[in-house]
Amino acid sequence: MAIIDILNAVVEFDKVAVVENVKNAINSKTPIDDILNKGLIEAMDVVGEKFSSGEVFVPEMLQAAKAMQAGLEILKPHLTGDAMIAKGTVIIGTVKGDLHDIGKNLVTMMVEGAGFNVVDLGVDVDTDKFISEAQAHDADVVCLSALLTTTMPIMAKTVEAFKEAGLKAKTIIGGAPVTDAYAQQIGADGFSDNAPGAVELIRKLVAA
Repeated sequence: MAIIDILNAVVEFDKVAVVENVKNAINSKTPIDDILNKGLIEAMDVVGEKFSSGEVFVPEMLQAAKAMQAGLEILKPHLTGDAMIAKGTVIIGTVKGDLHDIGKNLVTMMVEGAGFNVVDLGVDVDTDKFISEAQAHDADVVCLSALLTTTMPIMAKTVEAFKEAGLKAKTIIGGAPVTDAYAQQIGADGFSDNAPGAVELIRKLVAA
């Protein structure tokens, strides 16, 4: 029952119950991999599906992500071996001149919850910073966020810089004014207008 209790607590945005159920599962010798994958990560997939079907919205998704992260913090000291191996490294940040971070923070939490190592560069991040951090962390994917139309050209500049640098990292973009057509126009590897979609896109790009 412990795993389903964890999953349900995340889906119901109950941070206290998530922490309690994760502790109980650890104490009852439930495999750590199962707590992580079948409890916490699968719960966020369920939340993502609910978002896609219109059952929950961004505020609820944010609450679920925070509940999942609370459980993850309890679990981290117990992660060993295969459970510690991240599925890939993702760099994320809001581009230079833009200080909006709610969407970025939600994507960060959900991508981390999906088992990736996430390096959050924050807001107002210039192109050189994205490049240097991607190199330093051998990133698989770089996520660029923008909420202002005036900062969208910075996305184009950054995507072009990644191509010129010859880095392996795939670039994806997102944010209120951004479209799939714009992503194709500037040569980005992908686009998502929501956090669950970003998780799925990152999974596909890393697996490719």
